[in-house]
Amino acid sequence: MPDFYDIDRANALVPELGEALLMLRGLRAEVVALRDRIVELNAPWIVAAVAGAAPPTPRLTATKRAEVEAETRVLRLRLQGMVDQMHAAVVQIDGWSIQLRDIETGLIDFPALVSGRPIWLCWRLGEGDIGWWHEVSEGFDSRHRLEDLV
Repeated sequence: MPDFYDIDRANALVPELGEALLMLRGLRAEVVALRDRIVELNAPWIVAAVAGAAPPTPRLTATKRAEVEAETRVLRLRLQGMVDQMHAAVVQIDGWSIQLRDIETGLIDFPALVSGRPIWLCWRLGEGDIGWWHEVSEGFDSRHRLEDLV
């Protein structure tokens, strides 16, 4: 049986949810930056491997490659730690039986019932209390003010 929220219960969760979403958004940005750094470090070897050739410049010696591999290992360990933290936050959100729709905007849907009809209470990071809803078959673009709920 699904876990349904009423407005008060959903609003009570908003402060803790906001903290989790801010952390997720920050970690996501760090993960992207680390990924980009790993790609940048390894680009000469990636390009060479795809082309089936040696690295394009003679300065890319075995010593330099070893340095790049060592830095890449450290970055990947940091990356894995951040991914683990993100996973824990998503598991926490999932444990509340709500739907994380988008990390970047912090878009969340809470399952709710109105006169026996399932709907989503819709909230996004930066908004105050929950003030929106939409049908389960619709999304963010179709959301309506709570005052219009019939």
